[in-house]
Amino acid sequence: MSIDRTIVDHVARLARLELSDEERDRFTRQLSALLEYFAKLGELDTEDVEPTSHVIEMANVVREDRSGPCLPREAALADAPEQDGGFFKVPPVIETEPQP
Repeated sequence: MSIDRTIVDHVARLARLELSDEERDRFTRQLSALLEYFAKLGELDTEDVEPTSHVIEMANVVREDRSGPCLPREAALADAPEQDGGFFKVPPVIETEPQP
């Protein structure tokens, strides 16, 4: 597949971009060069290459999940801007219609 100005114009319209003639020409050249590079990559023999998600070996480092003593309610609420009956008081996030 080759890239021409009509394709660049189409993509620009989809992205709601206004391009100058110079930008259209530059993007046409750049996108064509990318497709040529991808075609070269497609010629490589990758039959024996194992698929990877990272180029280096990675493992999650997690601690064992153990239960322990809870934080006392007073300590948890100590820095709360507002509290009500031992609970955090927060502004409403869902607007409701007043009840008749």
